[in-house]
Amino acid sequence: MPGSETLLPILLAALAYLLGSVPTAVLVCRSMGLADPRQLGSGNPGTTNVLRQGNRTAAVLTLLGDVAKGALAVRLALYADLGSIQTGLCALAVLLGHIYPLFGRMRGGKGVATTFGLCLALSPPLGLIALGVWLLLAAIGKTASLASVGTALITPLATFMLLPEQLAAISLICLLLVLRHRDNIRRLLGGQEHRL
Repeated sequence: MPGSETLLPILLAALAYLLGSVPTAVLVCRSMGLADPRQLGSGNPGTTNVLRQGNRTAAVLTLLGDVAKGALAVRLALYADLGSIQTGLCALAVLLGHIYPLFGRMRGGKGVATTFGLCLALSPPLGLIALGVWLLLAAIGKTASLASVGTALITPLATFMLLPEQLAAISLICLLLVLRHRDNIRRLLGGQEHRL
């Protein structure tokens, strides 16, 4: 079928967006009888805000779920043997789904764990570098947002060295991460950001 080559990338990008839209933190908290993370703390349905409820198991499950969303979306694109641009679009789509979820009234998370997952699927060394940078910055600064912004700034450089064909997609993804942390950046500059 002549149109199948065009249709498949569109379908996989749409599927990636839907995967990203799955509200992991909300589902985990609901299943464990915890409060909706969107109604507490920063209002962000992500790992850090779930952890603020004092339930480490819920936070770990949220983290793993968000990482898995990013990884699965990219793995499906790679399995379908899409080109690098189309695979990059699927990676972007899953992040957009997480940040602006269809199932969450466009009120999603910051996208750090999902970005780690998609990077890991695109290139395990790239994903491990991103994780290592985040852990290092978190250990130094004791602040999740500082670690996240710093990792978003460094990851495009690592992409350029390891996976240059995905530089445009990863740079755009990292730009979105920085923009999602703009309130955190203001608090960091004012010395008012929450510490780990």
